[in-house]
Amino acid sequence: MTDATDRQLASQYEAYPYPARDPRDEAKRLVVGSPSHLREVDHWIFGARRPASLPLNALVAGGGSGDGTIMLAQQMATLGRPGRVTWLDRSAHARKVATARAAARGLENVVFEEGSILDLPRSGLGPFDYIDCCGVLHHLPDPAAGLSALVSVLAPGGGIGLMVYAPHGRTGVYMLQDALRLLTPPEEDPPARVDVAKRLWKQLPETAWLKKNPWIEDHIKGGDAGLYDLLLNPRDVAFTVPQLAALVAGAGLRIACLVEPARYDPDTWLADPKLRARTAGMDPVARAALAEAICGNMGIHIAYCVRATDPVAAPRWEDDASVPVLRELDGPALAKSLRGDVLPVTWDGLRAMVPIPRLASAFLARIDGVRSWGEITDAVVAAGASREQALRDRAALAAAMEKLNRLLLAAP
Repeated sequence: MTDATDRQLASQYEAYPYPARDPRDEAKRLVVGSPSHLREVDHWIFGARRPASLPLNALVAGGGSGDGTIMLAQQMATLGRPGRVTWLDRSAHARKVATARAAARGLENVVFEEGSILDLPRSGLGPFDYIDCCGVLHHLPDPAAGLSALVSVLAPGGGIGLMVYAPHGRTGVYMLQDALRLLTPPEEDPPARVDVAKRLWKQLPETAWLKKNPWIEDHIKGGDAGLYDLLLNPRDVAFTVPQLAALVAGAGLRIACLVEPARYDPDTWLADPKLRARTAGMDPVARAALAEAICGNMGIHIAYCVRATDPVAAPRWEDDASVPVLRELDGPALAKSLRGDVLPVTWDGLRAMVPIPRLASAFLARIDGVRSWGEITDAVVAAGASREQALRDRAALAAAMEKLNRLLLAAP
């Protein structure tokens, strides 16, 4: 399923693998994000019920220069988790970059395959317990066909992590894409188009909406690859929450989580009780759509999805044997930084004050990814709290920070 635009897209990523990465930087840092953070996959896809001892067979479909592949493979290696990550992409240039990054880290749990996700049903690859498809569906001739191809190689009980563009936070992007299609048609060579785009950016009037959009930076900080992907991409479709939900449902899936859940909760932003009375009757998709519409700063949507027919595997927060983990946070340091009964959180310039319980610091200081909820609770009680208060505050802390995608449960 290709057309002229798809061929232009292939030429783009061959000329400018995205995102721009230097394998030498692997010695300095690990690029971490969503989807496909291993802690998120354990929690949101498997409900922290799939044993860590089971091999995880993962696919990164449209792997590009390797961010998702390297992150997941490194996290699996660091935690001693069995399994492998398969990188799949059409770009030979991107494969060279991703291969060099894996080699720089000495990762032996990565497999590289060149090809299109649309060919997955006939590829012989899979089945996969987890599939990453980050920033790909919105460039396909038929996103629904692409998602169906992914589902065809999804193992029973598995799940998919998606990222697609969202319209409101990308205000200004599509106007400039229209302008650049007039100035430098997609048929021109990529380097020539990049030169025109740079010149136009320097000449833009201050009234251009992208000049006023502080949340979009790829054309400024992402090098030529970032600029091309943002402003010169020959096919770029954004999805509202309802459109994404419809796409997912059409593939026989359901959304298990929109990252971060608190951001998609209108009550995070609306304190007026009369407005909350109206939001209370909305279904989850409508609530998320409302949050998207009133905030206006969501440039992407990240969703973890499972088969609609699979039973809901909710994480067992009430289980004393479960082990809480903080995603990219240091518990003791966070505990020391807390002031009062709120945790300030900022998403793309929009600040929220998240209520936290009185014993939040006592719990956070003891969360190390090793001790169980029961052990931590016993220590909090031994330090002077009543067990009733400790259990109540433990539940409140979990409810608040799970919605921030920061407090999760580890795989057993």
